Amino acid sequence: MKAVNSLANLQRLFASHPLTCDAPLRAWLRFAKWQMRSRLQDEVLLAWVGGQRLAIRHGMTGATGNIYVGLHEFFDMMVPLHFLRGGDLFLDIGANVGSYTVLASGVCGTKTIAFEPDPATLCGLKRNVEINGLNERVQVYECALGGAKGEAVFTVGLGAENRLATGSGQKTRPVRMERLDEIAGDAQPAMMKVDVEGAELGVLRGAERVLANPSLKVIELETVVPESAEILSRRGFETACYDPFHRTLSQRSSACKSSNVLFVRDWPFVASRLQTAAKIEVLGRQI
Repeated sequence: MKAVNSLANLQRLFASHPLTCDAPLRAWLRFAKWQMRSRLQDEVLLAWVGGQRLAIRHGMTGATGNIYVGLHEFFDMMVPLHFLRGGDLFLDIGANVGSYTVLASGVCGTKTIAFEPDPATLCGLKRNVEINGLNERVQVYECALGGAKGEAVFTVGLGAENRLATGSGQKTRPVRMERLDEIAGDAQPAMMKVDVEGAELGVLRGAERVLANPSLKVIELETVVPESAEILSRRGFETACYDPFHRTLSQRSSACKSSNVLFVRDWPFVASRLQTAAKIEVLGRQI
């Protein structure tokens, strides 16, 4: 039953994803090829966007989505691809195996500070930084981020869904927790992505200086609660929706298709950057 549900979910993904909805069979062929290769090889190197590569292993659910549909989180991933420029600083909080880090530093040429507390996942992140020659551009921290420095309890064995533990009955391990302000200091980030499986509010509570820095223009946040929205609103951020095909930035509505919530400050600057970015080739399409 689990396998049937997984295939049904893939069918929905292929039929709705903007890069595969008109040719789902090709996505299924990429899926079949991956299934065969992943059983013969411990690691598969995917030729990805902008000449970059991803080292992918069986069970990396988020990363394998990039094999099937080009960009697993299409609308979210196109924001950094169109917004970031060489010399910018990108903060990848909850970096997982580094898909966003590779797009930012490998394709756009940014500096990146990436945070990932899970040791197994961290190995995948460091591997992707290494195979793309990004060691000079990417700084990796093995820690969780929150509102206070100390120690936190983190789940293990859940792959991309590992998170700060919230109840009993979970397999866990202690991890170091830091405040973003203590690490980022007076750095000048242009954008940050926060995907920490529901613990985003804690990250924001520990990022007062970073959020106050006028250099920070764009934030992608996976989970938004009222207090998170209030914190960002006080700093001048507004929710937005980005259409990468038409390069339009608009007020977020129920029709917005992104998985994460996009927050923008200095709207004219961000809109101008998005509109004037070089086209990105994904699965043979120029976007």
